Amino acid sequence: MKMMIKNKRDRAKETKHSSLIVRWVSIVALTITVSFVLFSVVVYQIVSKQSMDQQEETSNNVVVTLERTLSSIPDELEISNVIPSLSPSTRRILNGGPAISSKETRNNAFSDNLISLISNPDINVAVYNRHNEVVFANGDTTPKFSPFKGNRRVVQVRRNNKTTLVTYQKVYSSVNSKLTGYVVVSNEMTYYNHLMSNLLHWMLIISLIAIIFFVAISYVLVVNVVRPIKTMSKVAKEVNADPNSEARIKPLNRDDELAELASSINQMLDRMQSYIEQQKQFVGDVSHELRTPVAVIEGHLNMLERWGKDDPQILDESIKASLQEADRMKHLIQEMLDLTRAEQIDVQYPYEITNVNEVVRRVVSDLAMVHPDFKIQLDEDDLPDDTEIQMYHGHLEQLLVILIDNGIKYSTDRKQINVSAGVTKKEVSIMVQDFGEGISPEDQKKIFNRFYRVDKARTREKGGNGLGLSIAQKLVDSYKGEISVESVEGQGSQFKMVFPVLSKKRAAELRKIEAEKHKNDVLDGILK
Repeated sequence: MKMMIKNKRDRAKETKHSSLIVRWVSIVALTITVSFVLFSVVVYQIVSKQSMDQQEETSNNVVVTLERTLSSIPDELEISNVIPSLSPSTRRILNGGPAISSKETRNNAFSDNLISLISNPDINVAVYNRHNEVVFANGDTTPKFSPFKGNRRVVQVRRNNKTTLVTYQKVYSSVNSKLTGYVVVSNEMTYYNHLMSNLLHWMLIISLIAIIFFVAISYVLVVNVVRPIKTMSKVAKEVNADPNSEARIKPLNRDDELAELASSINQMLDRMQSYIEQQKQFVGDVSHELRTPVAVIEGHLNMLERWGKDDPQILDESIKASLQEADRMKHLIQEMLDLTRAEQIDVQYPYEITNVNEVVRRVVSDLAMVHPDFKIQLDEDDLPDDTEIQMYHGHLEQLLVILIDNGIKYSTDRKQINVSAGVTKKEVSIMVQDFGEGISPEDQKKIFNRFYRVDKARTREKGGNGLGLSIAQKLVDSYKGEISVESVEGQGSQFKMVFPVLSKKRAAELRKIEAEKHKNDVLDGILK
C-alpha cells in the first residue's frame, strides 16, 4: 500500500515537472497577447481620434456658417424670417430641387463650401426658435433639440454600434446681441463608423493570427530549451540511483549556456566517479598492504601471550618487530594519503607559482646535508633564476625528495646523485640521475604502478612501500607535466620531469587572482 502511494506521488511530481513547457508557453502567450492588445488599443485610439477630429471639423464648418448667416436676423427665428434668409435656390438644393444658377450663387448668402457641406448625406440640419420649435430642417431626419449650457455643445451619441456626432449652437443677433434661436447639426459619420468597424475587425484577425504564430514559435523554442534539461535530469536520476553509472549527457550540438552546463555536469560526474574509484582503490590497497604487518604484529603478540612473557630475548625481538611493522604501517598510511591528495591538486592549489631554481637549490642542499656519505651535486647552468612553473612549491620539493631518495636507496658502490635543470621556450625539465642497480626494460613499464617493487624482499629491507614513484607520477600528471625514466641495469637510472613554463603575463594574472582570494578570505575571517 505504501509503495502504491509513493508511486502515485512520484507520478504527481513528474506531472508537475512536465508542466514547465505549459507554464513557459502560457507566460509567453500572455505577454504577446497583452502586448498586441495594448498596441491595438493605441492604434485604434489614434485613428479614432484623428478621424473624429475631421468629422468634428466638418460639423463645425456647417454650424459656423449657418450661425453666421442667421445672426443677421434681429428677431426671434421663425419660418417667415429664416426661409427668406435662405435663398430659394439654396432651399431647392436643401430640399433636393434643381441646382442654382451662377448668378444666384453669387447673390446667395451661402457659399459654395456651405452648400457642399450641408448637401452631404451624413449631415442633417435643424433650426429651432427660442420655444424649441423647428423653423427649418433638411433631409428626412430632423435632429432633436436638447437644452444645453454655454454657447455650443458637442455630443457623441452611440446607437446600434454606430456613432453620431450632434452639435448644438446658440444663435445671437448681430444687431442687438439677443438670443434668437438654435442650430442643431447631426453628423451620421458613415465613413468614420465604417472605417472604425473595419479597423477593429482586421485588428482582431491580425492579432489572433500573430498570437497563434508567436505562441507556436515560443513553443518550439521552449521545447528546444526544456528537452536538454530533461536529458540532464534523466542522467542525474540514473547517477543518483547508481553512483557507479557510466551515464553521461550526450553532446547537445549547440553553442550556448545549456551546452556549457551539460559539459560542466559531465565533468562533475567524471570527477565524482574518479573520487569514488580513488576511495575504492585506496581502501583496497590499504587493506591489502596492511594485512601483512597486522598479521606479523598479531603473531608476535600471540607468541608473547603464550610463552614469551618470561623470555627477555623473545620479548625484545617481538617488541622491536612489532614497532617496526607499526612504523611501516604509519608510513604506508601517510603515503596513501599523499597519493590521494595528489589526485586533487587542481582543487587545492589552482593558483600557486613556484620558482624552480630556488626549490631545486634548497632541496639539493638539504639532502646533501642529511646524506653526507653521498655526493649530491646540482647543474643549473641552463636554468635562468626567474624560471617559474604553475605548481605548489611543496609538491616540487616532494617530487625531488622522492626521486633523490629513490636513487640513494638503490645506489651501489658509486654514491653519487646528479641533479640538473634546464628550460626551453615552452618547457622546464628537471633530471635526477643515480649510478645504482638500474631497472630492466620490463620493470621500467611498471615502476609507476602502486605498490610495485623491483625486488620486493630488498625493498622491504630498505623501508619502501612501492608508493613513492606512484605519488610522483600523480603529482606530475596533476600539474600537466610528464615523468619518464631511462635506465641500464648495473649502471643506474635517470628520471626526467617536464613541466609547462609559466609566462610572465600568466604569472601576473595568477598573482592577482591569489591576492584577491587572500583578501576575500581575510574579510570573511573578520566578518565571522
